[in-house]
Amino acid sequence: MTTAKKKLKSAGSEEYTAKHITVLEGLDPVRKRPGMYIGNTASDGLHHLVWEVVDNAIDEAMAGRCDEIIVTLNDDGTVSVGDNGAGIPVDIHKQTGRSALEVVLTKLHAGAKFGEGGYKVSGGLHGVGVSVVNALSEYMKAEVRRNGKLWLQEYKRGKPQRKVRSVGKASGTGTTITFKPDAEIFTTLEFNWETIKTHLRQQAYLTKGITILLSDRRDPKAPQDYAFAFEGGIKSYVRHLNRKLECKQESIFYVDKTDNDVQVEIAFQYTTDLQENILAFCNNIINPEGGMHLAGLRAALTRTLNNYARTKGYLKEKDVNLSGEDTREGLTSVISVKVKNPQFEGQTKAKLGNAEVKPAVETVFGDALASYLEEHPRDAEAVLAKCMLAAKARMAARSARDSVLRKGALEGLTLPGKLADCTSRDSTRSELYIVEGDSAGGSAKQGRDRDFQAILPLRGKILNVEKARLDKMLANNELKSLIIALGTNIGLQFDLSGLRYERIILMADADVDGAHIRTLLLTLFYRYLPELIRRGHLYIAQPPLYRIALGRESRYVYTEQQLEEAKRELSSRKANASGKGKAAAKKAAENPPATSDTENAEPATEGEAKIDVQRYKGLGEMNPQQLWETTMDPATRMLKQVTINDAEAADDIFTVLMGDEVEPRKIFIQTHAKNVKNLDI
Repeated sequence: MTTAKKKLKSAGSEEYTAKHITVLEGLDPVRKRPGMYIGNTASDGLHHLVWEVVDNAIDEAMAGRCDEIIVTLNDDGTVSVGDNGAGIPVDIHKQTGRSALEVVLTKLHAGAKFGEGGYKVSGGLHGVGVSVVNALSEYMKAEVRRNGKLWLQEYKRGKPQRKVRSVGKASGTGTTITFKPDAEIFTTLEFNWETIKTHLRQQAYLTKGITILLSDRRDPKAPQDYAFAFEGGIKSYVRHLNRKLECKQESIFYVDKTDNDVQVEIAFQYTTDLQENILAFCNNIINPEGGMHLAGLRAALTRTLNNYARTKGYLKEKDVNLSGEDTREGLTSVISVKVKNPQFEGQTKAKLGNAEVKPAVETVFGDALASYLEEHPRDAEAVLAKCMLAAKARMAARSARDSVLRKGALEGLTLPGKLADCTSRDSTRSELYIVEGDSAGGSAKQGRDRDFQAILPLRGKILNVEKARLDKMLANNELKSLIIALGTNIGLQFDLSGLRYERIILMADADVDGAHIRTLLLTLFYRYLPELIRRGHLYIAQPPLYRIALGRESRYVYTEQQLEEAKRELSSRKANASGKGKAAAKKAAENPPATSDTENAEPATEGEAKIDVQRYKGLGEMNPQQLWETTMDPATRMLKQVTINDAEAADDIFTVLMGDEVEPRKIFIQTHAKNVKNLDI
């Protein structure tokens, strides 16, 4: 080792000592790294606080101690979650010498879910849920009804303000948690009513015998109240999911049985839809990435349907078996399992990992499905007809897909001729702009940064994939070009490692046609390339609506509100420049003068100039430099990242807007027509 290197190593050792080691105690780790516990500090993380508290009440219901939960959004920014369960214990905890209530709410990994006797099954297993809510709340209040008394403790940012104390008499038992999220932690404090309502409805479907009451008291003039109670459980849930679809089965399949200490509850019904919609839950916690229970369902479904098809002669000896893809086309299903010691991936519980769950699900579901098919021959015939039609379409699609890929291989992976690719081969910094029309595509090609920005213009409106199978989709030249350009393949052959661009940006006109094209593209990505959305690769460009100018100064605005603000500001400056004084300036700001519709003005002075407003109806109206400055320059552009916050709601809206049924779409348009802004007529 050289002398210089020895000195460098020595200096580094001396600078890094024990004083640099920080030990976080109590709830400090949560406030330091909230994303580790709730995912993020944006809207998703904010709502996760509500889910954590509600999950505790649901655990009480699953333990048979609770049949009513009340959730209230209060007008002071707090949220209250109450239940009529057993109530959190308030007696002294021997290990800590403090009230058990305080221990549960101020200590990580503390709760009744580690030992025996507290809960047979539970959504929480780390004992961090409600304590995390406490840590990330500006204020929290816990009220417990036990032993004929009402017990109370209050907290500020996780710190108890006083000891647990009795504040009066109370009948019955239960717990009410009231909390106010901390503005120092979260980027937004606005709870979404629809998001909370959808989640609580889901929980009510999953828990037989529970009633969930939801109230919104944030606006005293317009209070809202909902009550959810579904005796049919997940069978009712499947009926709800299929309410806007044409169903193939007359009856909904349902089974609820325990095998090897795993309670398995499954309901399903086939529809004429081309997509599958399977929701998987463990201990009432949704697992968006599935896991062992979903794997067990899929395996048993495919095996049992193939056995039945062979036995009844639907599949001949020469025929190949139905694939999993065939048996799941048009399937709407909910699977809910209850497990004593669930093993989730991460605190957000996206995937279930318990190995013992898969064989339990296969056994329960396989046996019940075989019996169902024998007992319901008409439904069995309809299901098999649907699956066999899907198999024929799959083989046709494979032929079309192989043609697409074979063409790429024969041409040395030649990309579509219309694609103006970037020069960089580093996919982590490359961008693909999917642009509507040749005119906008031409401006984008000239205005882009060729180093990392690629342009793919599309001609007109692409195929509505909500109504088309994969074979028809791959026969469409526009979609074929897009698939080859992305490099990921599609469907079962999808491979994220082949993605050629880090960001895929949809750039369409700011009018009705542009919105329609964006919707068609979003349908394609959601139905056939959903992993690109989940991994955060899909964006929507935000071109400006207007260019407003006064004299030689011009600026771009993206909303009607920004336009009005810009008009007032420029009117005020114009009045000042013309020497009218402060009073005139104020009057002009309050009552902006009529503006000119022409883009170019030739004023002698700023005071004599007209305020010119240009409305951009199409990207093609902007020259390459303007398109770069407003929509493509990373330093100044605005992009909206596409996410799937609620898969059920997303699936529902795509079905309504892009599906075959006209009536639901008509109702949707009539309901939301008054909320439409910037409508071009």
